[in-house]
Amino acid sequence: MTSTTQKLRVVVYGTAHSHAPGKVRALLDSPAVELVGVCEPDTAQRERAAGNPVYARQRWIESAQEFLGDPSVAAVCVEGAEGKCAALARECIAAGKHIWYDKPVGDFEAFRWMTETARERRLHIQMGYMLRYSTAFQRVAEWLRQGLLGELFAVRGHMSRFDAPAARGRDPVPGGIAFQLAPHMMDQALWLFGARPKKVTSFLRNDATPALPEHADNTLVVLEFGRAAAGAGNRPGVGGGGGMAMIDIAAMEASPATRRFEVYGTKGSAIVVEPFEPGTRIRLALEEAGGGYARGEQLVEVEAAPRGVTFPRELASFVATIRGEQAPDRSLDHELLVEETLHRAIGNLPA
Repeated sequence: MTSTTQKLRVVVYGTAHSHAPGKVRALLDSPAVELVGVCEPDTAQRERAAGNPVYARQRWIESAQEFLGDPSVAAVCVEGAEGKCAALARECIAAGKHIWYDKPVGDFEAFRWMTETARERRLHIQMGYMLRYSTAFQRVAEWLRQGLLGELFAVRGHMSRFDAPAARGRDPVPGGIAFQLAPHMMDQALWLFGARPKKVTSFLRNDATPALPEHADNTLVVLEFGRAAAGAGNRPGVGGGGGMAMIDIAAMEASPATRRFEVYGTKGSAIVVEPFEPGTRIRLALEEAGGGYARGEQLVEVEAAPRGVTFPRELASFVATIRGEQAPDRSLDHELLVEETLHRAIGNLPA
């Protein structure tokens, strides 16, 4: 536990992740945090990052050992290359640091070790799934927890984008675009169902990138949940009747992207209407009136939550958990389950 009267000293480790500049802004703006510096072990990447104004006047830390061995640095924001920085995160856990770790995890066994070690040493791992802190997504989860939507039986998540053809598969990873974006939707589906999927089925197609036939640019992942007791840990866990989550992700959707999240229960449905960032409208349809809402269809307006809002909310939760002011918003078991489900989907683990 860290004192609430002192600022939490944090280092940013890596700069290659697309979320890194936004996380640095959140750290700089937080009154609860002292950003000690930025460490980028790759010289070429450091030169690229230095051109971004957010890094202006930041102290560049030459060696990770400078902060890994410094007991005054309590936490590290891990922002290495997407899905390829498990080694950086592991170093931090081994050194006894809490980590705010940007998704997804490329090395599942390394992450399993990290969660086990964090549990033993009372360290906090918080993955960077920013939609957890979206007003709209939180509202839907609350409706489900309250029973307004009845028993959950289906979730649909659509989170595509447009990548220029020359950029598709430039830095290949198993699962292609599904590896990069599907875990955002998995995080939500697993939170709502509150259970491990009985079965994971993936369709990882190449439909628009002939120059790289192994790159999955058009993908669908189906998670199947069996009947189970509801209410696990700190999850809503109200999907005990079983059901499915269907997650489709493509790399060639024309801009602006139509990102949409749908939740279906036996008494109603809630759809975070596109685009779900900033997520200002939810289409709520109810079989009967309840919770202050009318029977039938209605549009519910909620506070916008772009990344300039969700990143600071993520950070506030991270700091409060480290200080012992709150329980983690997501348990270590949940963090591990998301990454396990992703690796089942892309073929690294049995489905």
